[in-house]
Amino acid sequence: MGSHRDDATSDVVLSAHKFNRHTFWCGQSGSGKTYALGVVLEQLLLNTRLPLLILDPNADFTRLPETRDTTDPDLAAAIAATDIQVLHSTRRDLPQLRARFTDLPLTAKAAVLQLDPIADADEYNVLLHADATLSGGGADDAPDQDTYISALRASDEPGHQRLAKRIENLQVLDWDLWARGEVAATDIIDERPQATVLDLGGFAHPAEPKVAALSVLEHLWAHREERRPVLIVIDEAHNICPPVATSAVEQALIDRVVQIAAEGRKFGLWLLLSTQRPTKIHPNVLSQCDNLCLMRMNAPRDLAELADTFGFVGEHMLAESPEFRQGEALFAGGFITTPTFTRMGARITEEGGADVGVPLLA
Repeated sequence: MGSHRDDATSDVVLSAHKFNRHTFWCGQSGSGKTYALGVVLEQLLLNTRLPLLILDPNADFTRLPETRDTTDPDLAAAIAATDIQVLHSTRRDLPQLRARFTDLPLTAKAAVLQLDPIADADEYNVLLHADATLSGGGADDAPDQDTYISALRASDEPGHQRLAKRIENLQVLDWDLWARGEVAATDIIDERPQATVLDLGGFAHPAEPKVAALSVLEHLWAHREERRPVLIVIDEAHNICPPVATSAVEQALIDRVVQIAAEGRKFGLWLLLSTQRPTKIHPNVLSQCDNLCLMRMNAPRDLAELADTFGFVGEHMLAESPEFRQGEALFAGGFITTPTFTRMGARITEEGGADVGVPLLA
């Protein structure tokens, strides 16, 4: 992964088999967090058969299949031979990130439609009993949705009419996210590529990236008994599992991530959560993490939170974090023998996102 911070000749190696525990990756803006995460993901691609599912809100990993000109030819060939699928929302000329409304479980559909089972009992009950009809078309879901809306409009039942009006007023089925007969992200994930990158950042409606994430997490949870391992990498994880939800969809996401954090390990569903601050992550998720990567962090409250959560790391080591230079990190937990200060190695693949430079005078 890199070298010891104070000894560039001594390599630091993480135990790949210990990524079967949840990992927390954090560092403030400018610490090199996303670059460093890319280094680790590249090594997992090269040295394991563990499939990666990367939820990517800033298109930082959309160029993961592309190697740098400076990359060793053998490593470049190994990356080129790796099955990496990138599903886009920020570029329209490349394979698109899509989901099926009809494949969502009832609770997720209700969250998308902002339905409460008590306050909206009639409409919720209609959705409950119409679920089989909605999902009857399989992959080609658009005609079923259209037919369903028409049937709701034509019904004499007030609950049916209210549900139809709700769907139309919310314009939910007009979202670009829906597959409408195209390949959905869950279809790709089921094919078990070495990595699936979901570019979440290009949707028009603010709920679409969260629903895209919810669709794949619900799918993985529904198939958990198959026990097919996958590392779920959630960049900017505070957008997916914050301490407090601001919408029904966000609450559904939090509930699912909390459940995966608590119970997913025995099914092979392992989390790698990356964010700027631990206090922005739901505590029931953070408390389940056994591996830590800490990059530069100045806030005393955040360092105190890490000390409480990762009691196996000495506070004197955490206290060095504000002095880290870009690319320096503290690794601790099951994936390394002893807590270690590290300088991250070079990337093999291209970064998808980059900071915008300040225009300067010539």
